[in-house]
Amino acid sequence: MGIELDEYLQTVEVETGGQPEAAILWLHGLGADGHDFEPIVTELNLPFPVRYIFPHAPVRNVTINNGMAMRAWYDIYSFDRGGPVDEAGMRDSQTRVEALLEREAQRGVPPENTVMAGFSQGGAIALQTALAYPQKLAGIMGLSCYLPLQDGFENYCSEENQATSVFLGHGSMDPVLPQALGENARDFLIEHGYAVEWHSYPVAHGVCPPEIRDVARWLTQVLGKR
Repeated sequence: MGIELDEYLQTVEVETGGQPEAAILWLHGLGADGHDFEPIVTELNLPFPVRYIFPHAPVRNVTINNGMAMRAWYDIYSFDRGGPVDEAGMRDSQTRVEALLEREAQRGVPPENTVMAGFSQGGAIALQTALAYPQKLAGIMGLSCYLPLQDGFENYCSEENQATSVFLGHGSMDPVLPQALGENARDFLIEHGYAVEWHSYPVAHGVCPPEIRDVARWLTQVLGKR
């Protein structure tokens, strides 16, 4: 499935200097938008020019919120984590995020200089997209999220990103996505040979200053290898 020019996801973009040497594609959580993590740019304060791309998820009806229309990367049918999932919605978002990765390459920042990141539902799509992406990425980051579509993982994961560093952070008091879901993603990826850097923080469903410091250090490390 190709993406036409007018079908690209709308984005909020911040460049921290001329001629960015790296890109970070960061997906927001359910019901938020691309502006949600915009303030983190100055907090991270990376020591080289970066283009941050914060896409807006499509607006869709979300079943668990009484069918209310909101920005969401996919529908959520129930709070039962063992129940059915919106695989079609996930695959659609994956395709649209892949198109943004390809656009970055066209704009001069290749995949090996790009980090795929996300928070909560956006983190799930970031993991899903990056682990299947057929070109080497600089890093993969999921915050307060989980790994969907584990069945058949061996059939869609990409060899190109088997050695890509993965950063997972989660709040130990998260009532929305319990830390056990993040631990499950961590354990699953480690079992499949991925290098996972795991962090737990004493917060609920959000990020905190120690997590931002850890993310900044990790980003500097993985993008410094470009």
